Amino acid sequence: MSEEPAGLYFHIPFCSRICPYCDFAVRTGDRARRRRFVDHLLAEIELHDGQALRFDTIYFGGGTPSSLLPEEIGQILDAVRRRFRFEDDVRIFVEVNPEDVTAETVTAWRGLGVHTLSLGIQALNADGLKFLGRLHDVDQARHSVDLARDAGFDTVAIDLIYGLPGQTASDWRAELDRALALPAQHFSCYQLTIHPRTRFSLLEKRGELTQLPVDEQGELFRLTHRYLNDAGMQGYEVSQFARAPAHRSRHNLKYWNHTPYLGLGPAAHSFHERRRWWNYRRTNPWQEAILQGKLPVEGEERLDTRALVLEALMTGFRTYAGVDLSGIRSRWGVDLQVTDSALINRLHSEGLLSLADDRLVPTLEGLALADSISPMFGAAFDVTP
Repeated sequence: MSEEPAGLYFHIPFCSRICPYCDFAVRTGDRARRRRFVDHLLAEIELHDGQALRFDTIYFGGGTPSSLLPEEIGQILDAVRRRFRFEDDVRIFVEVNPEDVTAETVTAWRGLGVHTLSLGIQALNADGLKFLGRLHDVDQARHSVDLARDAGFDTVAIDLIYGLPGQTASDWRAELDRALALPAQHFSCYQLTIHPRTRFSLLEKRGELTQLPVDEQGELFRLTHRYLNDAGMQGYEVSQFARAPAHRSRHNLKYWNHTPYLGLGPAAHSFHERRRWWNYRRTNPWQEAILQGKLPVEGEERLDTRALVLEALMTGFRTYAGVDLSGIRSRWGVDLQVTDSALINRLHSEGLLSLADDRLVPTLEGLALADSISPMFGAAFDVTP
């Protein structure tokens, strides 16, 4: 069991418009519906009164947390501060859309103690924004970063999406140059993925949208890491880059390190020790459970040692730090250098992994194939729960 402080996550499901690539649990909703949602979220917090975990991060994700009024976010923060235990250096993260950023809102969010403002920019060119269904324009995107920096947030983060149909290496390099010119300290660069039941999936089935070939997607992935690292925006995960370690996402690191986290709101997931559980994805059953005085948990799973080790591999191979072999030995009693030595040697000879300081560290090629490397492990080791 990890003794590290846990992370607290709030899923805010509302958006002004559902983006064509999005498969998250999101919905539109008027002001009255959003107010009712906040009331139910406050009631869910009360159901967790006496929570044993202590927290050092609070993350508002979605959806679009900035669809709530700043005072509503303040109500949520006041409620958890009364009922939960927090470290003195707790850090608060809020995702926002550029069109919601004004001099008034950034001042209000900063006044609530928010440390990191994450801006869902996604593209810094007009064609990209139109294709991705975003409501802001390029000038609004740039201005939102300036306003956030002027408001004094510790970290201003931006999201970008690459791999759009027809996008070339030259196009993406120019986009990165535009992003690097902004006063942001953290980038999240996500490769466009077509998910089932999205608008893009429908267009693809109709033959109206064609994804980039796999080799071109790989080229853009490698370009992203080489170009940003050379520019001083250091990568630390397959899609995450920061100007300095202090600007890395303390909250997201918990997901990769098997640190406990509690998720509140529809579709939110939680993890503690060997148990993972998740709330109802749809807002209505989530609300109905809360009205009945029940935790709105739709399902759960108990993870055996094998599953935990394989998850540690899956998340570790997605990071620059790699997989901590000594940590796996001490935590779960599995020595991968014994059970999977032949596989490790093969992956090393293929230039996908290196072994340094008792860690399996992916190369850039290994990072590109991280999701396919981790399932290779586990065939040799046999562990008990």
